Amino acid sequence: MSAKSEASAASTRSAASTVDEAVRPRTLAVFTEWTGERYAAETALRHKTGAGAGALAGAGGGGGGGGGAEVGTGTGDGAEVGAGAGVGAGSGSGGAASGGSGWATVSYGELRARVRESGRALLGLGVAAGDRVAVLAETRPEWTYTHFGVLAAGAVLVPVYPTAGEEELAWVLSDSAAVVAVCDDAAQAARVEALRGRGQLPALRAVVEMDELRSLAGAAGAAGAAGAGAAGAAGAAGAAGVTGVAVAGGAPGEAELLARAAAVTPESDASIVYTSGTTGLPKGCRLTHGNLGAIQDATLPLIKGGPGDSTYLYLPLAHLLAQLIQFTTLLEGGELCYFGGRIEDVIGELAEARPTHLPSVPRLFEKLHSVVLSLAESQEGGAERFAEAVRLGVLAAEGRLPAEERDAYEAAEKSLYSLVRGAFGGRLKWALTGGAPIAPATLDFLRACGIAVFEGYGMTESGGVISLNHPAGVRYGSVGRPIAGCEVRIGEDGEVLARGPMIFPGYHGNDTATAETLDGDGWLHTGDLGELDADGYLSITGRKKELIITSAGKNITPTELEFAVQRSRYVSRAVMIGDRRPHPVALITLDAEEIAAWAARESVTLDPAAPGDHPAVRALIEAAVEAANATVSRPARVRAFRVLPEEFTIEAGTLTPTLKLRRRAVAERYAGEIEELYG
Repeated sequence: MSAKSEASAASTRSAASTVDEAVRPRTLAVFTEWTGERYAAETALRHKTGAGAGALAGAGGGGGGGGGAEVGTGTGDGAEVGAGAGVGAGSGSGGAASGGSGWATVSYGELRARVRESGRALLGLGVAAGDRVAVLAETRPEWTYTHFGVLAAGAVLVPVYPTAGEEELAWVLSDSAAVVAVCDDAAQAARVEALRGRGQLPALRAVVEMDELRSLAGAAGAAGAAGAGAAGAAGAAGAAGVTGVAVAGGAPGEAELLARAAAVTPESDASIVYTSGTTGLPKGCRLTHGNLGAIQDATLPLIKGGPGDSTYLYLPLAHLLAQLIQFTTLLEGGELCYFGGRIEDVIGELAEARPTHLPSVPRLFEKLHSVVLSLAESQEGGAERFAEAVRLGVLAAEGRLPAEERDAYEAAEKSLYSLVRGAFGGRLKWALTGGAPIAPATLDFLRACGIAVFEGYGMTESGGVISLNHPAGVRYGSVGRPIAGCEVRIGEDGEVLARGPMIFPGYHGNDTATAETLDGDGWLHTGDLGELDADGYLSITGRKKELIITSAGKNITPTELEFAVQRSRYVSRAVMIGDRRPHPVALITLDAEEIAAWAARESVTLDPAAPGDHPAVRALIEAAVEAANATVSRPARVRAFRVLPEEFTIEAGTLTPTLKLRRRAVAERYAGEIEELYG
């Protein structure tokens, strides 16, 4: 073990020695045993059933580790979230539904039983303590059963984004030496089998369809009890959606699983999370049970919840932020409510699910803000009334509403604020946003309507969280103060450095990369640039690797200008170009929904293949660029821009699976357009 890894392990041991097991379990391996004892009859999970559950679709989150924030202001953008449901008062039961209502629930006792089945099935597949098990699936209850089953078996989770391309999928499975891959469905299983068939996954012994995993505990046992031997057991496993392994005899019993779970220590690896790097292949961040426990110790006091509370989850569980939300919700005895599987239905589902807690990328909040603003603008004088309502609401949120404006505020409460709260179900008391900065205008809109949205910051290498705004300590525009136990300082070059028991011990099988990220004193070099104010609130200003140095020697942080342009509702992405060039220029993509709505309101006909070529659209984008230029220094101002006819996508290689921008790929793909801007 390197000195850096040993320093991190020592920090984890120190934190583990003070674990209060009345507050949380010593390790995540016994997580569902701990929660099952305390909340047995309470509802743990709620999910759509039957026709209410759509075909599962990916919901990308903000970028993790090595190139962006896990929670808060990073370089990612997040999922495209449909807002077609509009805004209404909202209805629907906040509890379990039965019959034809489309919701089903799972109690904490049932969750424990299903996790035991998953864990026993993995033991029956020959998974040993410390083995890696990959999960390639969308967010749904079976992901949770599998996750905790892996940990109970003493194994190490390797989450894989369902949207990962073939090269990344092959790399993550081979580099981690995963022995079992649990896949969402037959199509994902076929992808993995194809890689194994080409000899790219020598360590992989079994590929299992997620819906069939728990049944293996019974299938293998039945085969063994019938005296079928290894061949019979293998046949039973094959029928259950498993390939590549002969299950010997029968799945081990619960006693063996519980003994395996009890043997796990805080120093044991809990997961290897591969960061979606913007350059090169992803690196595997090792996170221990102690690292993740330290995050819970620091954040549980800040995020109040419990039985009767409900957290709506649409973020991908392959993302560390979603996993942390899962831990927090269940530790407190709350309900984890899974989205129905279709991103475009999220806003409509919120009114039905009626959550009290909502973690999200900024895009969802910005989309809702945009929908309401569009509705206002469609009415004569509506935009002015909307702006006035937001002004009054912010004053009220800050306790500064003048008595003479109380009547106007009450009128806005009936016509706007209550309807927006209803769109979120009417019970929302806490919302977290991360992955990218949220537009200040959107924050003001939500605050005015009585919805508190808190920004935070972290990365995979920090266990997911470094700083966090929360009800007892918030400064809008910042990413909050460092969480308890996490030291933060700003390096001489402006880089944010962090140290504490939540910091990872290193990258899997990559000592060189570990040495570049963790110094000898245990400080994590985040790669992010930031500032701490006099009260200890942290602000993130950019990424070191993304600094642009013009041919005149001017250093420019591109994200400041880019995010300013993206505050326009008509802009999806803005990318500054200018390294070793005389001045910056920008490539801009359009928000297709907003442009289409604008064109309909203005009776403008656009070329579907190139809407940005229309003079009126270009005028909209030019106004956004001019407004952004006014917020930055003269050298950082964009001199020219190009509206691209297409979005950046994972498929084109311009976005990572977590929707972070691949700047080099963008520059290469649009080299011709860039040269024209400098022509």
